[in-house]
Amino acid sequence: MADDMTESCNCLALRRAARRVTQAYDAALAGAGVNATQFPVLAALHLAGPTAVGVLARRLGMDRATLGHNLRPMLAREWVRMDVGTDRRQRDVRLTTRGHEVLHQALPLWRGVQHRFETAFGAQDARSLRDTLARVEAVEFATA
Repeated sequence: MADDMTESCNCLALRRAARRVTQAYDAALAGAGVNATQFPVLAALHLAGPTAVGVLARRLGMDRATLGHNLRPMLAREWVRMDVGTDRRQRDVRLTTRGHEVLHQALPLWRGVQHRFETAFGAQDARSLRDTLARVEAVEFATA
């Protein structure tokens, strides 16, 4: 019975796959001193410019507390800076010069692991996987 539950558990399957992919991206990005959690934050800030913490959290699909936890080491390393936003209660996050340098070092490493994944998994399958995962993220289901 327990085997059947672990074999059919959607959460376990997603988490196992996510851990496997995260390990590969972490190993590839380590050469730039960044990890798979930090890279998308740096990339999002590079693309969007200074962004309110809440807005950035929503873009990355995480809550503010998790983003805050992930920002702490980047603030300590001076990759990002937090400023008071237009509303004094709001905090805007922005890349620093050092953050841009780290992203510049990490980008070719990310491209390499991205290419290796798509080569091993198949480019069309990788695209389909991203589409399917976007659908999974959008699904509403009760948590009774």
